[in-house]
Amino acid sequence: MPLIPYGLTRPILFGMDPEAAHELTLDNIARFQHSPLSCLWGEQRVDDPVTLAGLRFPNRVGLAAGLDKNARCIDGLAAMGFGFVEVGTVTPKGQPGNPKPRMFRIPERSALINRLGFNNEGLDAFLANVQKARFRQKSGKPGGAAPMLLGLNIGKNAATPIEQATDDYLTCLDGVYPYADYVTVNISSPNTKNLRSLQSDEALDALLGAVMERREQLAQRHGKQSPVFLKIAPDLDDAQIGVIAATLQRYGCGADGQAQGRLGVIATNTTLSRDAVKGLRHADETGGLSGAPVLEASNRVIRQLRMALGKGFPIVGVGGILSGADAVSKIAAGADVVQIYTGLIYKGPALVREAAQALKAAR
Repeated sequence: MPLIPYGLTRPILFGMDPEAAHELTLDNIARFQHSPLSCLWGEQRVDDPVTLAGLRFPNRVGLAAGLDKNARCIDGLAAMGFGFVEVGTVTPKGQPGNPKPRMFRIPERSALINRLGFNNEGLDAFLANVQKARFRQKSGKPGGAAPMLLGLNIGKNAATPIEQATDDYLTCLDGVYPYADYVTVNISSPNTKNLRSLQSDEALDALLGAVMERREQLAQRHGKQSPVFLKIAPDLDDAQIGVIAATLQRYGCGADGQAQGRLGVIATNTTLSRDAVKGLRHADETGGLSGAPVLEASNRVIRQLRMALGKGFPIVGVGGILSGADAVSKIAAGADVVQIYTGLIYKGPALVREAAQALKAAR
């Protein structure tokens, strides 16, 4: 249990500009993550292991990408009790992202809108930070708890033409593969122009084909099998979900139609819909909406993916988890494991343990 309850610090953070509060929090976690002061936010990890995509997850609750874009806080985030943590999105070159202000709270709906735009320091700085992380040394000792897993999330630079997007993804894949337990290909952020067009039939087939071919080469070169996960949007109709599912099966299943564990899907990213927040302050801001309003949209996509992909294909459910019951709803919809992000901002580190305990009890 954290030494200082989040309920005491949240009013201070929520009294600040959202992005300023975000940066202050990350700065402090980065500064104190290797000191006894990590007990200020630490939570004991719930032991609820599951094997997915050839990986052993210590429990089924992870952190979604976007919180720690530059991989500065991996050890500090691990102390919150996550079974897996995903950092990024990283792009080949550093970029500032979109103009500020670009993050907005809608507390009446436990929601956020952001249009950050893949702001990050670039691949070299990202990899340097990843290599400094110590979480494997702490938890992977013989006879000890299984180590937390690390996902590395990759994207394209805003200045890269969409026709050349594959080059950016391959550059990032080459860089992160040796250090990742899994790699996420993010084609669903609404804040990089035309990025979501990569979810369409021909574009997705070309991108995923190139990525999976390179993954096989890297697996042989590095002697390790790190699966790839494709992160998709909630704003997809039935036909679009069907196209994505067919493409995932083409590259992720063997001749017998069974998932091979080298490819999975993360459903979902933020939404462009504003139906659940109409009339509220900041509701009309441009960007992706996350938090409670995304729960049902995400679960709809998960259900349809599970029906199309069948049993055994790895699905990570993310979007709108603010309670243990919300986490259970993702598994009921068809996800294997879940991720949180906005819920962490509204509920604090205790949500990690609450969700993990609920999932363990629901087995």
